[in-house]
Amino acid sequence: MVLTPSTMLTLGTQAPDFSLWDVTTEKSLTLGEAMGEKGLLVMFICCHCPFVKHIQAQLSQLGKDYQNSGLAMVAISANDAAKYPDDAPPGLKKMAQDWDYRFPVLYDETQAIAKAYRAACTPDFFLFDAQGKLAYRGQLDDSRPSNGLPVTGVDLRQAMDLVLAGSPVPTEQKPSIGCNIKWKPGNEPDYQSN
Repeated sequence: MVLTPSTMLTLGTQAPDFSLWDVTTEKSLTLGEAMGEKGLLVMFICCHCPFVKHIQAQLSQLGKDYQNSGLAMVAISANDAAKYPDDAPPGLKKMAQDWDYRFPVLYDETQAIAKAYRAACTPDFFLFDAQGKLAYRGQLDDSRPSNGLPVTGVDLRQAMDLVLAGSPVPTEQKPSIGCNIKWKPGNEPDYQSN
């Protein structure tokens, strides 16, 4: 495990397009289809990462709390499933079912979408407003597997509520921290060392 912070993609960046396999419906899903009327939260997660495991109940609750809000959510896993078989589509589908996720879980087999979003860690959160512009890229909250703080989702929830209200999100944002995305050999992006 390599402790990795979010790259903190530039605020205002337009959401990169995607067409990815949804492991729950077993159909492709595009950015346009995923986008909600009021915005979209894109979360890079996986099955095996202790940082993701630590917040899974909160991710499930987020899906329930916001499912009819107009702010849509998707999760994407881009890990190398050859080396991390738990993160292959069957494992992702089981995770979505076990945690009653109310949002699509997508598989980025080529890792091109993770690169397009400059995703660096699991979990990594990217919140886009109704115009598809990046409003928040930061942590869920201050809780980590070893610090004993409760998982509340307060940072991300505040940003989601502001986007829903059409209000600006404060630009002072703490990066998410987690395990590095498990890149396929030779596929590691340049931004990892920046």
